Amino acid sequence: MIEKNNKLSSKKDSGKVIMTAVSYVFITFFTLACLLPFILMLSSSLTSEKSVIINGFNLWPKEFSTLAYKIIFENPKDILGGYIVTILLTTIGTALGLWIISMTGYALQRKDFAWRNKITYFFYFTTLFSGGLVPYYLLMTKYLGLKDNYLAILLPGLMSPWLIILMRNFMKSIPHSITESAKIDGANDFQIYTKLIMPLAKPALATIGLFLALQYWNEWYNAMLFLSPNVEHRPLQLYLYNVVTQAESIKNSAANSNVPPQDMPNETIKMAVGIIATGPVIIFYPFVQKYFIQGITIGAVKG
Repeated sequence: MIEKNNKLSSKKDSGKVIMTAVSYVFITFFTLACLLPFILMLSSSLTSEKSVIINGFNLWPKEFSTLAYKIIFENPKDILGGYIVTILLTTIGTALGLWIISMTGYALQRKDFAWRNKITYFFYFTTLFSGGLVPYYLLMTKYLGLKDNYLAILLPGLMSPWLIILMRNFMKSIPHSITESAKIDGANDFQIYTKLIMPLAKPALATIGLFLALQYWNEWYNAMLFLSPNVEHRPLQLYLYNVVTQAESIKNSAANSNVPPQDMPNETIKMAVGIIATGPVIIFYPFVQKYFIQGITIGAVKG
């Protein structure tokens, strides 16, 4: 009997080892598949234009060249201006958005707030239906006067209905007895929110903060709608969009360089701009990854 149990235990251990090995192999292939586009982009940005045209994109540069980066930074006014605008919008928008969204989410989950379900339904309704592009454009330009104004990019992201619902669902996991105990001790609502609720909501704050930061960092659509070419410095992603879609932007970038127009690396310069745009996000993401996964899981369970 004992020998039979030992054999069963041995089979279970072997099965566990096999499953672990298969899981590691699968995760390794999945990770490589995710890294492959970025490696190709990095390799292509460091390859000569001639080699890319003849040999295509490779994982390692066959003809190493930094000409694309030299052209970008030879006249760095536009791209540095785009970097500054994007960093400022990302920093200010993330801080303000996190503050507004977290307070809204906390208020909407309070059991003593009688209008919480009706207001939540209002937020949810706007995720399904909207007024359309034309009314939105008229509202921002004609009535709010935000044409060629950076506020047209900053304000829409501060009250994302989806992020508010996500924050509200996370706040539900915090026991309401904490709020009631603090009230008995004489704390007001603002003290309860800042001193008790916010420290307990760090995973959700990190998750929402990451979403907001990515949203502002990748913002180009509102910038394209509301910022005309008269604006000297437009967000980095819009600059990248113009480089990709308009060959004229690339020619303008090389106009003040010593590179003849026929030798300008059209393909590799797109890859170099992509590396410059995504690099800070890749560096920042590992620091908030654990909070990001935890916040998403809790929000999904409580939904």
